[in-house]
Amino acid sequence: MTGALIGIFGGTGLYSVLKDAEEVRVGTEYGSPSEMPVVGELGGKRVAFIPRHGKDHSIPPHLINYRANVHAFQQLGVERVISPSAVGSLAESVEPGHFVVPDQYIDMTRSRRGTFMADPADARAAPKDAPWSEGKVWHVSMAEPFCPQLRGRIAGEAEKLGLRCHDGGTYVCIEGPRFSTRAESRLFRSWNAQVIGMTLVPECNLAREARMCYASVSSVTDYDAWTDEAVTAGGVVATLKKNSEKTRALLEALVSGMPAGRECGCASAMDEAQF
Repeated sequence: MTGALIGIFGGTGLYSVLKDAEEVRVGTEYGSPSEMPVVGELGGKRVAFIPRHGKDHSIPPHLINYRANVHAFQQLGVERVISPSAVGSLAESVEPGHFVVPDQYIDMTRSRRGTFMADPADARAAPKDAPWSEGKVWHVSMAEPFCPQLRGRIAGEAEKLGLRCHDGGTYVCIEGPRFSTRAESRLFRSWNAQVIGMTLVPECNLAREARMCYASVSSVTDYDAWTDEAVTAGGVVATLKKNSEKTRALLEALVSGMPAGRECGCASAMDEAQF
């Protein structure tokens, strides 16, 4: 335990946010995390941080070891996870430079290890206090996939800072690392989804299994491929650079004002999950 009850997974363009950060060596039953977590100060609190793509952005979204990342935070005693990420917009009103706090997602990934209960070997290797360590099958409710308390605080702090933030919306998570075709982008848009990204799933699912609060801070960088102008990596990076200080200010305000106690049901999410 490090006293860090809040964890941040840094997304594209966000590789460090903490002051006086020190690396903490942890081992996980699920392999190595993207980087060893660092613990430092943000907003007057101790916070754990892992850049999910690695500190040099060397890990593509479909090869991130999400299970090791979440388990590393779990070993550090993290209870709340804030997940900044870059996304494309699927709605005209959600403009590049805006933020979105999703309340739903659609999973279009294919190859990822999306649960700590993936196979018997995992169950045997799981921490003794994990519900799946006894070889039982658990069906976790994801009807409301994000922590309502954490989501509300993100939207509230964004409003105080004068940021254009959309409270609610559906995030389509695709496999990556490629961007969508125009046909795919227009299909997702027809589903009334608001943003599209590559890293929300299975990070969100795993946090629920680990009884952590989880919410996404989605930074809009482009209009994906449904408009005449196609998204490019260069365009994404350029918008992220413009938004980076806003993201850091939002994270600091969010952490600074975070109450000590959790008033949600995330800690007891697994209590009724056994079939």
